[in-house]
Amino acid sequence: MAPPSIETTDLTKTFGSFTALESLSLSISGTKCVGFLGPNGAGKTTTLKLLTDMIFPTRGGCSINGYSVQTDRKKALADAGVLIETPEIYPSLTPNEALEMVADLRGVPPAERRPRIRTVLSEVKMLDWADQKVGRMSKGMKQRINIAAALVHDPAVLLLDEPSTGLDPRGMAEVRSIVRDLKKSQRLIFMSSHILSEVTDVCDEVALVNHGKLLFYDTLENVTSRFSDGHSSVDVSLARPLDGGVVPPSIAALPGVLSVNALDTKRLRIRFSGGAAGQEKLLETLVGLKIGVIGMADSESALEEVYLSQISRGD
Repeated sequence: MAPPSIETTDLTKTFGSFTALESLSLSISGTKCVGFLGPNGAGKTTTLKLLTDMIFPTRGGCSINGYSVQTDRKKALADAGVLIETPEIYPSLTPNEALEMVADLRGVPPAERRPRIRTVLSEVKMLDWADQKVGRMSKGMKQRINIAAALVHDPAVLLLDEPSTGLDPRGMAEVRSIVRDLKKSQRLIFMSSHILSEVTDVCDEVALVNHGKLLFYDTLENVTSRFSDGHSSVDVSLARPLDGGVVPPSIAALPGVLSVNALDTKRLRIRFSGGAAGQEKLLETLVGLKIGVIGMADSESALEEVYLSQISRGD
């Protein structure tokens, strides 16, 4: 069985004199989460609407799992779950009733609907609310039901359009947690977002768009190394505060270390050279210094620096 895939070829959409998307050629294959990143107005929602045949391309085309969305729409979308913008659910319905309706529309056999609905409600952590009226639910809870609706026919491809936008911090965290869990279910997830931390936290790969043009598509690791002159950045967590809040000179003097900054009294941001091997050696040396190292992670600033530099270049 072929892996799930999404492909666009010279995909272009104009509205009068305005070009919303220009010559987007993107080939994605396999089970992973790809972040479709860009500022508001970059062309992300336009792309997702083209992928789902909600609007028609001015030029070019796209396919899902090898089937053309433009010429074989039914087969292309049969194995795709879709959440575009924020659809409303009838407030008088319960999640069970709303998902029963979606399952019927999606052609889920009657005998399979109840167990399938129970499964997706569990996936989005809404099983305990299955028989409550949707109208009484928070926006975050409704969004989780929307994600469940996209999953009810067990698709191999999941298209999400900024799923956490408009939610409060708790709702955003819940949606991101759900997407992380969905990555374990062997699906290809294509998720648009303008939030850097969301892409860094959830996605394996990133495609950056601006003014309707694709700037790059690669793994997060390759993107940050490709645009950072071979340098990397990590955030180091400490068990106890720095003595006097000052970074020990011994850290700045370590081989390969380019700069060290204290983010707060218990966190350091270290920029270094040497790639993965350099990071391994750095961690080993820091632990040996006995300064209370309890964790190291790729710096959230790495993608931010790439994002800002590429977006400003495009402007």
